[in-house]
Amino acid sequence: MHFVKKKTEDKRLNFINKLKTKKILRFPGAYNPLTAKLIEEIGYDGVYVSGGVMSNDLGYPDIGLTTLKDVSIRSNQISRVTNLPTIVDIDTGFKSCDETIKTFENFGIAAVHIEDQIERKRCGHLDNKELISREEMTNKIKKCVSSRKDTNFKIIARSDANSVEGLEKMIDRCKSYIDAGAELIFPEALKDEKEFEIVRKSLNCYLLANMTEFGKSKLLNYKELENLGFNIVIYPVTTQRLAMKSVEDGLRTIFADGHQNNIIDKMQTRKRLYDLVEYEKYNSLEDKIYNFNTDGHE
Repeated sequence: MHFVKKKTEDKRLNFINKLKTKKILRFPGAYNPLTAKLIEEIGYDGVYVSGGVMSNDLGYPDIGLTTLKDVSIRSNQISRVTNLPTIVDIDTGFKSCDETIKTFENFGIAAVHIEDQIERKRCGHLDNKELISREEMTNKIKKCVSSRKDTNFKIIARSDANSVEGLEKMIDRCKSYIDAGAELIFPEALKDEKEFEIVRKSLNCYLLANMTEFGKSKLLNYKELENLGFNIVIYPVTTQRLAMKSVEDGLRTIFADGHQNNIIDKMQTRKRLYDLVEYEKYNSLEDKIYNFNTDGHE
C-alpha cells in the first residue's frame, strides 16, 4: 500500500548520506499523512513531526500531555506514506526512554529528538521553562543510544537552555550531550544570526535550526542557515497554521453566507486530491475491486 519504494533502512541511509553533503536539509512539519505526501512531491528532503503539532491536533496545549502511544502511532502513519526520512519530536522521552526509542525505531522513523526540559514541558519559544540537570539529560541520551538496534537511527539532543541559563551554558550542556552520544544538536530558540554563528563555531557536530513562526528566532532563509553552517532546518507548525487559518476563514464565510460558493476557488479540487493519494494506482492491486477513473472530477 501507499506505493512507497524505499524501506526504512534506505530512508535512514539516505538521511545520513545527505547530511554528509553539508547542504542544508529542509524538513517541513506534517500534521497528517496527506501533508507528508505533498512534502515529498514538492521536493523537500524530509518530513518532521512536531510534538506541539501532535498536542494541538488533539486539542491540547504543548505542555507534555501527549503519550508515547499518541505520538508514535501518528508518526508511523505519517512516515509510512513517504519515501523521505522522518524526524520526530519525542518531547522529554515520555515515561521510558528505552520503550520510546524501541517504539519509534520499530515504526520506521529516521531520527528523534529529546529535550532537556522537565516532564511538564512547554513550547520552546515560551518563557519560564524549567530544565532538568545536565547529568539527568546525559543519562537520558545514553539510555536512548543504548536502546536502539540500528546505529543509523539517529538520536538528536535538543537544549532549551538558551532562554533559561544563557547561550554559553547552553553550549556547555550541548558539548556534554555530544559526549553522551548525541550525533545531532538542536539548539532551541536562538535569537539571530550572531547566536547561530556562535553555536556553529562552538560545537563539532551536525546542527538543526528551528524556523518556527511567531517565536524568539529571527526567520532566516535556508541559504542563510546553510552559510551559517547548519545542516537541517525544520518548519514545525507551518503547515498546520496554514491549514487552520484557511479552515477557520472558510467556515466563517460559510456560516455568514449560508453556502460555500464564494470560496470554492480556495479549495483543493477533487482531482488534485485524487492525484495526491494516487487513486488510480490502486487499479493495479485488483481490477475487479479497484477500478477507479478520476477523469472529469473536480
